[in-house]
Amino acid sequence: MTEVKTFIIRGEALFNESEFPTRQKFTKYVRAINEAQAKERVYAEFGSKNKIKRKNIKFVEIKEVDPTHLKNKKIKELAEIDRIIL
Repeated sequence: MTEVKTFIIRGEALFNESEFPTRQKFTKYVRAINEAQAKERVYAEFGSKNKIKRKNIKFVEIKEVDPTHLKNKKIKELAEIDRIIL
C-alpha cells in the first residue's frame, strides 16, 4: 500500500488575468502520494476557487516535508491519522 506524504509547494500565479493582472507568490501544504499528484491538487484548487489557468501557475519549489514540523494544524492532524474507520 502506498503512503501519503506531505509536500510544500512554492510558486507564483497570475491572478485576475482579464482586468488587472497581478502575479502573486504562494505557499501551499498538500497531502499527496507523489509530486505529480501534489501539482494536480494545486492546479485543481486554484482553478476552481480563483479561475486561474494551468499555464498561469509556475512552480518554484516542491519538496516533501516531515509532518511533525508543520505549523498548519489541519495538515498536521491529517498526517497523524493512520487509518479511517467508516
